Order: sequence, then C-alpha cells, then structure tokens
Amino acid sequence: MDIVETFIRSGRLTREGYAELLAASRNREAAKSLQREAVRLQKATYGNRVYVRGLIEFTNYCKNNCYYCGIRKGNRKASRCRLDREEILACCERGYALGLRTFVLQGGEDPWYTDERMADLIQAVKERWPDCALTLSVGERSRESYRLFREAGADRYLLRQETADESHYGKLHPPEMSPERRKQCLWELKELGFQAGAGFLVGSPGQTDWELAADLLFLQELRPQMAGIGPFIPHRDTPFAGEKAGSVDMTLRLISILRILLPDVLLPATTALGTLHPQGREMGILAGANVLMPVLTPPGIREKYELYEHKSSSKDEAGRLGELAERVEKIGYRLAAGRGDHREIRGDIRKSADR
Repeated sequence: MDIVETFIRSGRLTREGYAELLAASRNREAAKSLQREAVRLQKATYGNRVYVRGLIEFTNYCKNNCYYCGIRKGNRKASRCRLDREEILACCERGYALGLRTFVLQGGEDPWYTDERMADLIQAVKERWPDCALTLSVGERSRESYRLFREAGADRYLLRQETADESHYGKLHPPEMSPERRKQCLWELKELGFQAGAGFLVGSPGQTDWELAADLLFLQELRPQMAGIGPFIPHRDTPFAGEKAGSVDMTLRLISILRILLPDVLLPATTALGTLHPQGREMGILAGANVLMPVLTPPGIREKYELYEHKSSSKDEAGRLGELAERVEKIGYRLAAGRGDHREIRGDIRKSADR
C-alpha cells in the first residue's frame, strides 16, 4: 500500500509519513486521488455549501516584526490606520444588511486595542446582532485576555502558527517571538471553548517538505475547528522582498490533505490564492475548501491593510455577493446563509462519512 492510500484510509501519519506524502503528491495521479477523497469528505460533511464570512481589517498597527508581513512594526513606509468602535459597528451593519452572519475582526497586534476595548467592542457586536458569530484574529494574548473575550461573546479565534518547526520559525520571526508560545495560545483557545483556527504559510522562505510535515503533525494533534493556509507572497518592504512566492499547486494539494486529515474543518479558500491565480479560490473549493471571506473594510483603509503585495481583496467584493455566488455556482456549489459553525457546534449538519 503506497503512502497516499495509507493516508486516505487512516487520515493520520507520522512526521516522516507526511514528508513522504508531500513528495508523493507531486505526482499528478496521486494529487487527483487526494483531491477526490477531499471532495468526498467535504460534501459528506457540509454538502455543497460554501460559508461566507465578512472580514473587517480594523487595524494595521502591529507590535511584532515578522519578516514576511507588510504591516510589521519595522515597515516605516506603511500608512498606519485603525478603525474605531463606531466604524467597526458600521461595517457589521453593512454586512448584516448584505446577509452575512459571521464577522471576522482581523488586525495586527495593536496595543491601543486593550483587552477592555476589545471586550467592549465584542459585547456591542453581539448585543446588536445576537444571531451572528464573531471571529477574532488579533494575535497572541494572555489566557486571561482570551477568557475575557470569550465571556464577552466571541465565538471563534484565528491564530495561524505559520510554521510549527522551531528552526524554521526562527527564520521567519525575530528572536523575541516563540513558536511554543504560539502553540500554547492555540491550546488555550480550545480549552476556553473557542472554535479555534490554526494554519500556516505555504512556500515561505526556507520551507521544505519536512517543515510542512511538522505543521500537518501539529494540526493532527490540535484538531482545530478551522484551518487557514495560503501561499507566501512577498512584500516589497520586508526582508523577504526578493523571495519567490509560494506555489498555488502545492497549496491546493495541502488543502486536500487538510480536508482528509480534518474532515469537519472549516477551511477557507484564501485571498492569497485568488491573488496568485484568477480562479484561485474556485480551485481551492474544488480541492476541499468550504469558506470564503469577502472584505467589509471601508475603501481607503482596505488598501492600507497590505500583508503582501497585489492583494486581490482591494475591491468591494462584499458589495457584490451576487457575483461571488455566480462564480461559486458555476463550479457546482452555493453560498450558504447563516453562521456556518463547525459540526461540533451546529446540530443540523450531517456527521462525516465513516472511513
């Protein structure tokens, strides 16, 4: 039995096994086998539904200096901006009118947004739109901070580990940042009852199959409810400006692998995929993804939230959900209304098919 068949049957491997699987997936027939199984599991669990989240990029201030990120503290060319409470609520109001029932508040690790300010914002969103889910993506905080956010009403939290390999982590981040601290945060989020989301960059500088295998093994252990992966795209004002972008094909293969590894996971077809390929997000859905995140950030602010160059979400996609729905329908799927919770939370979603 080859490694692809072994993985499809078991859904689990060792780190060595994942490295072997990634090498094998470069074979066209092997990649097709993984894709077929990923789509089978995707549809067995969630049908042909693609869930939509309204993304609000509310601050591009960040205290960190990650080498790959365009809003890193050391980028003096970045035009800094942040939305205040009322501006964020206005974004939510617009999203609600468009039919969105999940809002994602994403920002750099901005010290201005203290725990108290974040908790007040969370409570305001949940009081005004109690039928909506609220996802946070604001980086590493203390366990007590996370507890406060959860008690205020936040439902989900996205915190990509970016790479689970300690040596590789040190190549992407300054010495004061720790991969173990990042992993600890993810475990704490799960323990506190968040629907937790992890994930990693694909094709980041210095990355090999061995580093990617560490990420897959970590996700196998963590079992997050959400997983976000996207290809690395360089930014002109970072130390990695001259590096090559990650591979769309490898990202698609990893989406299929993640669906098999975590059959119930909520898995976005990311903006980065759509940036590198005009049909990148459709390709992501056909590889096993089932979430899209159109941007609600206001014009003028949207363009300044530049994690990488040539970001495809600079247009008002949220305002044209009909066009997005048509694109999804052309590949045999449909945009789904509602919160789109993980199967553990949402009682009306069928159980995954038995392997």
